[in-house]
Amino acid sequence: MDVSRSAEGSFEGVGSRIAWRAWLPDGETRAAVVLVHGVAEHSGRYGHVGARLADAGFAVYALDHVGHGKSEGGKANIGSMAGSADNVEGMLEVAGREQPGVPRFLLGHSMGSLIVLYLATRAPLKVDGIVISAPPLDIPVGNPVQKLLAPVLSRLTPNLGVLELDSSMISRDPAVVATYDADPLVYRGKLPARTATEILQASETVKARLDKLTVPTLVLHGTADALAAPSSSDLIERGAASKDLTVLRYDGLYHEVFNEPEQDKVIGDVVEWLQAHVTQQ
Repeated sequence: MDVSRSAEGSFEGVGSRIAWRAWLPDGETRAAVVLVHGVAEHSGRYGHVGARLADAGFAVYALDHVGHGKSEGGKANIGSMAGSADNVEGMLEVAGREQPGVPRFLLGHSMGSLIVLYLATRAPLKVDGIVISAPPLDIPVGNPVQKLLAPVLSRLTPNLGVLELDSSMISRDPAVVATYDADPLVYRGKLPARTATEILQASETVKARLDKLTVPTLVLHGTADALAAPSSSDLIERGAASKDLTVLRYDGLYHEVFNEPEQDKVIGDVVEWLQAHVTQQ
């Protein structure tokens, strides 16, 4: 279904000016959802997710990370995980100003879910829940030498490419992969050393403080994810302190569960969970 309204804007973030876009419901707003995209991609790839949520009454705001999409910065170089988390908080503030008085949620995919987890375990977070897709706490890509060298290169040559992602691993749908490869706003080179290092270090940080994850949490993971191991969600299930934790595993799905042939089911599960948690307010 076509989304009724959309919007774009920007704010002064940590490291650069941050571009954002929104998908807005035609009628009353039930809640605001800040969507946080993954590495090397951009918020525009989530139009179908934003439209579906907007149709269900959720105002969806999605930022482009530093060095991604329409935001400024070195290509695919996020600068720092802490700064990325601060920028998500900035997007939450924008959403709160634009949609005052309604519940607020975070929805992150891949690196975006890591940023959400980093933020939610760093300090008490004033949101009504988080949804995380393919959290990369256990990262199978990259050999040990690359992982060992990445922190050194991050200091010396932060923009040097160190890790190439295989786009065929994102989805079982060839059309999704082809569109991804042809998208001018998707970064298709090797990930910069700074970004790779920030992801690796943040994954260790988050694992060490999962006992501080107390907000209502929905975790989504494809069991055939070769980029963020499904065992990552096992770690959250075992270590999180949240008394409201749901883990949904989708048999045979790849990394981008929102872009798999079963996407209607996956997005529907998110809508159902959000609706239940708005009703509880």
